[in-house]
Amino acid sequence: MQKSIQKNDSIIFRPGTVIVGKWNRHRYLVKRKIGAGMIGTVYLCQINKRLVALKVSEQAMSLTTEVNVLKSLKKVQVQDHRLGPFLIDVDDVEMPNGHTYSFYVMEYIHGRSMESFVRQHGSEWIGVFMIQLLDQLEQLHQSGWVFGDFKNDNLLVTSSPPTVRFIDVGGTTKIGRSIKEYSEFYDRAYWHLGTREATPNYDLFALVMVVLAIYYPKKFKRTTNSQQLIFQKLAAVPEIRLFRPILQKAIVGKYQTAKAMKNEVIEVMMKQQTRKTARKNSKITYGLEAFLVLVLSGIYYLSLYFIF
Repeated sequence: MQKSIQKNDSIIFRPGTVIVGKWNRHRYLVKRKIGAGMIGTVYLCQINKRLVALKVSEQAMSLTTEVNVLKSLKKVQVQDHRLGPFLIDVDDVEMPNGHTYSFYVMEYIHGRSMESFVRQHGSEWIGVFMIQLLDQLEQLHQSGWVFGDFKNDNLLVTSSPPTVRFIDVGGTTKIGRSIKEYSEFYDRAYWHLGTREATPNYDLFALVMVVLAIYYPKKFKRTTNSQQLIFQKLAAVPEIRLFRPILQKAIVGKYQTAKAMKNEVIEVMMKQQTRKTARKNSKITYGLEAFLVLVLSGIYYLSLYFIF
């Protein structure tokens, strides 16, 4: 990928623009802008009737790093899904003003935010999504990476069946290095509850904030006692009462692996399901007993009728 000529130029492609790769000559029709971050801008494009996501940037080296992440995750799968979107193309584009920018093209993942999904389908999905995300984080960490910029904007829920997918690997960082891209609300260093070193429990802290952001879409600011504030916010959401002890442990860095946290989430959900089943069976048993009492009472009084 060729280095950008000038880093201060804004890269704007209007709907209807055709981006032609300098080297591979693939033509991408811009439909609309779908996101922007520290590294670059992402556009929804079309090629041969197929929708794709194209990320273009002035920061060629940073974009190359993202491409390398996607390549390294190519063979890592969680169930039927790869971590992150599929990489399709890597190229440069020459602008009319003579500047050259780098871009890569990836799978366009169509879905909806976790917040809107949970609002429509209920908080029962929180545990399911936590397990899915922890499953993906476990595989990512074992591959030597930390997601880094782990936030709701970088997650989408796809359908059939509902599955949470990572849609942007821009903040993905090698374990042991310094997190290169982050968002304050999800960053433990912002809350003075840890460092910005790329460790598995950095992502696990962010996962708690992902859950909280579903119920606090306007976010909230840190205080002098951030841990107490976050614990209070967790306690104020009855829908996640079941997972509160687990989420608190993740905030203070008690889990060293995503697998350990995932196992506790599964255990809590299984116990909850067992209790529900027991209550259901208890109601059925009580109903049968009441029915038998009525039947036997009827037989008793009927026998008295015939005797007398």
